[in-house]
Amino acid sequence: MPMSFPQRLIEGYSAFAGGRLKSEQDRFRQLAESGQSPEIMVIGCCDSRVAPEAIFDAGPGELFVARNIANLVPPYTPDGAQRAVSAALEFAVQALRVKHIVVLAHAQCGGIRAYAEEAAPLSPGDFIGRWIELIAPAAKAVGPRGDRSFTEYLTALEQQTAVSTLNNLMTFPCINILVERGKLQLHAAYFGVATGDLSIYDPAQKKFVRINPSDAPFKNPAF
Repeated sequence: MPMSFPQRLIEGYSAFAGGRLKSEQDRFRQLAESGQSPEIMVIGCCDSRVAPEAIFDAGPGELFVARNIANLVPPYTPDGAQRAVSAALEFAVQALRVKHIVVLAHAQCGGIRAYAEEAAPLSPGDFIGRWIELIAPAAKAVGPRGDRSFTEYLTALEQQTAVSTLNNLMTFPCINILVERGKLQLHAAYFGVATGDLSIYDPAQKKFVRINPSDAPFKNPAF
């Protein structure tokens, strides 16, 4: 066994193998034989505090997840460049035929905070700085900070970034046509890291509405 491999992961796998794997072994075998067919894609942030499978209590094969800094999606750009997010979207929509795409934003997002603070580049190459330029349309929609506290401004920007990402998703022809035909639905959600609260964007009200876990089953007009 390679000694440099993280001990935390070895311990975690041991717990998984002795617990969850045993209880879900049949499910894993089924997925291995028949392949995956998730109905939901989640575009989330790389932030280690915001794991979609944990937040939504998802089992193996239930969610197709793509994560990046600040849960962003660039507009459709068919320029031949290697684009990981676009490739994941294309696979989810055209191969897996997911029925829902959920953009999962969250509180205390480091990428969005860096944009709001106009932080200096991490390095001369600075991939992050170029990437978070995608937040600009959301910042324009939110407007100046004004009388809001910095925390309130960040929350507004975090939430608007998710909504702006929905607009970018609609620039993809394969997504646009399926949404127009009613075969694909797009959603935005917002997770409070400290509180554990989850809110979902209601297009009719143009705001995020908190889900009350005690009100199960939750009937959301946006879904």
